[in-house]
Amino acid sequence: MANAIQPQKLFVASCMALLVTSLSFGIRAGILSRLGVEFHLDTKQLSIIAGTAFWGFPLAVVIGGFIVDAIGMKRLLLAAFILHLVGIVLTVFANGFWSLFISTLFIGMANGTVEAACNPLVATIFPDNKTTKLNHFHLWFPGGIVVGTLLVFLLTKMGLSWQLQVATMVIPTLIYGYLFLKLDFPVTERVAAGVSSAQMYKSILSPLFIVMFILMFGTAITELFTGQWIEVLLKNVTENSILILALTAGVQVLGRGIAGPVVHKISPTGVLLISAILSALGLYLLSHVSGNMVFVAAFIFGMGVTYFWPTMLGFISENIPESGALGMNLMGGAGMFAVSVYMYFMGGFYDSIIVKNLPAGASLDAYRSAAPGSAEATAFSQATAVAGPEIINATLVIPVVLIVAFTGLFFYMRSRKKVVKAQVQIV
Repeated sequence: MANAIQPQKLFVASCMALLVTSLSFGIRAGILSRLGVEFHLDTKQLSIIAGTAFWGFPLAVVIGGFIVDAIGMKRLLLAAFILHLVGIVLTVFANGFWSLFISTLFIGMANGTVEAACNPLVATIFPDNKTTKLNHFHLWFPGGIVVGTLLVFLLTKMGLSWQLQVATMVIPTLIYGYLFLKLDFPVTERVAAGVSSAQMYKSILSPLFIVMFILMFGTAITELFTGQWIEVLLKNVTENSILILALTAGVQVLGRGIAGPVVHKISPTGVLLISAILSALGLYLLSHVSGNMVFVAAFIFGMGVTYFWPTMLGFISENIPESGALGMNLMGGAGMFAVSVYMYFMGGFYDSIIVKNLPAGASLDAYRSAAPGSAEATAFSQATAVAGPEIINATLVIPVVLIVAFTGLFFYMRSRKKVVKAQVQIV
């Protein structure tokens, strides 16, 4: 069976599955405001719908982390294929809040199942180059966002419906389902190495793992909350707000494509520290500039969040390998769960800022749905132009905290390596 394993084909199929995950992210970000207008949903309701994908993800990724060693990665990925198809179809035929909620939950669970299987799969088939290959794999997340946002932009300009835009995800879904069905899979790295379940559970209770687990909250919120809400937050700051998401995602694609020399030259902890600094600078600029300078800010922010997610997973896989698939999936689940909670609270906060900037007693839905050019529409536009940057400015606190945390981690890991090196020399 081992001779039948084809690492490169498995990697290509994994990238295709992640592409569907990211397309759902990019397309949802692009159509979010249109859903609010069509179904008369306020920002808090939209945040609940969008947030459903982010808590559906950890639900699936954590369950997958516990069972992947037992049932195998292939079965998990076939389950992801079915969940994706069902979620896409239900979204296309959605007619209001609850149907959008349920369909987004299915897609979120599909996305989490893809990560639950593909992260340990990539680590297993490339055991000597984990962080670099995880970065190469995860470049397909921003890659799909670029494709998804540009697709929304072009199809919207052509006057085509959001339902058709969502339906385009069916094609790559069918492709990755077919590829995985035909391929043989290895066992996970932990199973192959003979690491016991007791060792695995002990490793995820280690202080280093717990610290990284908590820091994953901040890295995920910084990257994914801002990306998912960029079109809503900046639509009245710049005329082409959805293109900002495409720009930041494009920067991530290029950055993850050259991850090998970057990670090896700087070290994973150094990369995380620089990422936090650039993310903070990018968010600060996004909340304080306007016009074409917004694109400069987006470029800096894109450089900042490029290496967060895959480097956090690679750090765990390389420094706490006994945690296996469960460790990587708990990290991913922690990140997405944090985003879902943060998104819920920020949706309500965003609405409260808008209401505060509208005339006393104004109906938020009436102003949001007002005819273009009317006094109400103008007042709503002015209110949202204030609310978006204020939300981004509030989020800026998170990467600032990460700068402090990753500075400490950088020096801790450097001192630990010196101790290990000294022990080796003594032996």
